[in-house]
Amino acid sequence: MSRPGRLTGDRRTFLRTVGMGAAAWACAPGALLRDARRPPNVVVILTDDQGYADLGCYGATGWKTPNIDRMASEGVRFTDFHVSEAVCSASRASLLTGCYAQRIGIRGALMPASTVGLSGAEETIASMLKKERYATGIFGKWHLGHHREFLPLQHGFDEFFGLPYSNDMWPVDFDGHPIMDGTKSAYPPLRLYEGDEPGTEVRTLADQDS
Repeated sequence: MSRPGRLTGDRRTFLRTVGMGAAAWACAPGALLRDARRPPNVVVILTDDQGYADLGCYGATGWKTPNIDRMASEGVRFTDFHVSEAVCSASRASLLTGCYAQRIGIRGALMPASTVGLSGAEETIASMLKKERYATGIFGKWHLGHHREFLPLQHGFDEFFGLPYSNDMWPVDFDGHPIMDGTKSAYPPLRLYEGDEPGTEVRTLADQDS
């Protein structure tokens, strides 16, 4: 990977800096010194609805987050983070591209009936890493368009396994029972995707646990 430059208004520089920052956070100190020929792994974790103190390394009590705490202790911790909108799709679009969500036409949270998504013309962290011969993958929620042309494999990712949008966008109530009327009753079945293909239907809360 190219060396990071000073952060400026240039979007490419921003993405490169983000990638190197994530690598520094994910890699043990000295990893680059041990083998300068091997590029660092890059791991980015984006969590919806997580509070600042929901992790042990930031003071959480009542539960433990040992794996993330270990990553924090072995790497670099950042204590200030901002997104263009505090909503699912918009925040993901900004993180992946380095652009304001408004500039690339992704606002709020895309719904199951949405016909838009992240344009293939946008460069992402994944597409930049592919140019440096990285293998790339995304696991979990995508939420940047569920039609084939918008899915992760069209944006620089080699693998995708997860949900096309939020796990509560399905015709099931919070108690796990099917909804017979109202807006959510019209939602289509929620399916796990592998690559570009929809697969197993998520029908119950137990399905979501697994």
